[in-house]
Amino acid sequence: MGDVREAIFGAQDGLVSTLAVVSTVSGATNDRYPVLIAGIAAGLAGIFSMAAGEYLSSKSQREISLAQIGEEREKVARRPQEVQVELAHILEEDGLPSDDALAVAALMGRHREVLLNTKVLRQYGVAVEEASGSPIQGAAVMGAAFALGALAPILPYLILPFGVAVYASVVATAAVLFAIGVVKTRWTHVHPIWSGIEILAIGALAGIVGYFFGSVLPTLLGAPTVGG
Repeated sequence: MGDVREAIFGAQDGLVSTLAVVSTVSGATNDRYPVLIAGIAAGLAGIFSMAAGEYLSSKSQREISLAQIGEEREKVARRPQEVQVELAHILEEDGLPSDDALAVAALMGRHREVLLNTKVLRQYGVAVEEASGSPIQGAAVMGAAFALGALAPILPYLILPFGVAVYASVVATAAVLFAIGVVKTRWTHVHPIWSGIEILAIGALAGIVGYFFGSVLPTLLGAPTVGG
């Protein structure tokens, strides 16, 4: 599920942030080249910043999780009964009667890996097998997804006349955003139409705001009109 989260987040961010940039610049100029330069620069910067951010956050989380698992592993090896009591207390908080909670914890205590896995998962929300995941893989997925997402708002400016590309960029981005929302329901089980509309609305808002400021700021700043 980690890679799925990173792929969806990266693609959404690539679409929305790049659309906001190209919409802002296209609102300020009638020339495709400033739009392309701004969009490509924003896309490249986003790829590296998102990948680096994912790598650092995943690496930090992995180090914290491994430290927590190491502490619990040592406790299970040296003081297993203490761990059983702690687990029983957690199970009591979940609603098990005290005697049943102690019995379940004692049963798990006969299988120390099970005891360790359950204690770590219930106390820290970390699965032991997931803590060994590679932060590089997560960073690669995030960066690649961002790059693919950034293509949709940029490509129309490469292949279409400027006046058409402005609208095609929005339509292409909207279509991909809606598709991501629909695909995401495979894991979220939300209604596909509503999920697609939700993500589409966020992207549309970013594009509208970007185009508005791109149209208004040159006037406010006294910038000369750019011909094309």
